[in-house]
Amino acid sequence: MKKNITSTIEYIGVDDKSIDLFESQYIVPNGISYNSYIIKDEKTAVMDTVDTRKADEWLANLKSALNGKAPDYLVISHVEPDHAGCVELFTRTYPDAKLIGNAKTFTMIKQFFNGIELTDKTVTVKEGDTVSLGSHTLTFIMAPMIHWPEVMVTYESSEKVLFSADAFGKFGAIDTNEDWDCEARRYYINIVGKYGVQVQALLKKAAALDIQIICPLHGSVLSENLGHYIEKYNIWSSYAPENKGIFIAYASIHGNTGKAAEQLAEILKSKTNDKVSVADLARDDMAECVEDAFRYDRLVVASATYDGGLFPCMESFIAHLKAKNYQNRTVGLIENGTWAATAAKKMKAEFEGMKNISICENIVSIKSTLNEASRAELVKLADELVSK
Repeated sequence: MKKNITSTIEYIGVDDKSIDLFESQYIVPNGISYNSYIIKDEKTAVMDTVDTRKADEWLANLKSALNGKAPDYLVISHVEPDHAGCVELFTRTYPDAKLIGNAKTFTMIKQFFNGIELTDKTVTVKEGDTVSLGSHTLTFIMAPMIHWPEVMVTYESSEKVLFSADAFGKFGAIDTNEDWDCEARRYYINIVGKYGVQVQALLKKAAALDIQIICPLHGSVLSENLGHYIEKYNIWSSYAPENKGIFIAYASIHGNTGKAAEQLAEILKSKTNDKVSVADLARDDMAECVEDAFRYDRLVVASATYDGGLFPCMESFIAHLKAKNYQNRTVGLIENGTWAATAAKKMKAEFEGMKNISICENIVSIKSTLNEASRAELVKLADELVSK
């Protein structure tokens, strides 16, 4: 990505391609970017720092952009360590600069940096407050729980730029050439997905602004076709299915439940042109499985009974869905058990506790392996799913 976003706003962020798991849980095959920006005017503002993993590279980028000048402000939109990790380094390097944040920002900063000296170094802002840099004016908009309570976004009115914090972010390094939707969806659903109500509130605030550029804290700067990205966020945050399709997620011990899931997929493909996708929860990326469950309007969960309950990867999958406020979907159930099968009962109870979930009447119960009777049940379930 080019460094100069505009003639006065420059990208000074870094890519991290050596990280194994983002937030110690998300596979990032193309790495992650930690985005930081600088606005040059009569006064200079730095927009966020980066993870300490890339402190030296970021500081070199900052010094190069400043070209011998000292910054006047550091805006802290989000205190999470991948963005505020270098705040203390910044204050040591530029002791005369002011830190801009809200009241919660500075409470949290002290928790991460014990002993950091903030006396006479902070500018505390609230909703709608502004700071002038000269020809640029920063307006601060609170965005609590997207996805931490202190989060705020910043709108620069002269160049119509929204510094959006974690909103509109994605997995993947800046120089990765990949479709935005896929990795932005996986990022949103798994990291921000629980907070749809709060995202909807931010979208309403953003609708009142003339936005030409979106500068997120992860992923590409967005400057074209902004309506597409905003539409995706509206879909995801309202918990509406993005596409018509059926996602089948299975948890199989010895392969028999998996065979049933694959056979159901073949039956469905013979009956509908809607997308049918299958995942092995024991082996596939859990975050991607959660993403696909939200993406499509119908879900089938197929699990072996294990210790009187669910096979652990299915238990984890459903827990992830529940944590991210899974709702407004149709769910089909398949269970397997050599004796005392309880998986369907357990799964049904979990989904009944979620909002606006329609559970298919045809529940498939397998005793060890598929037989003529259970295959007939698969056909009935397929017919019901196709009719939805």
